[in-house]
Amino acid sequence: MDKTLGYLRESLSNHLENDICQRIYKKMLTRHYTGEGNFVKDLNDDEMSYLNTILEKEIKYAQNEQDQQRASELNEVYELLF
Repeated sequence: MDKTLGYLRESLSNHLENDICQRIYKKMLTRHYTGEGNFVKDLNDDEMSYLNTILEKEIKYAQNEQDQQRASELNEVYELLF
């Protein structure tokens, strides 16, 4: 799995109580994406909106923990959502 998608999957695992998050997470487990671009193209509008919200929180958390690698990897996906 792509390194960036690995960070994303780990972040999503913290939010699996949400149905949309479960759908996104399942996509990541069952489909083989060659990169974050292919992954983002496979999301519907609801999934993109949800992921946008989660990534904002997860990036801020990574920055607060001074985990710049994680923040950078998650930001790559965040930027593709626009």
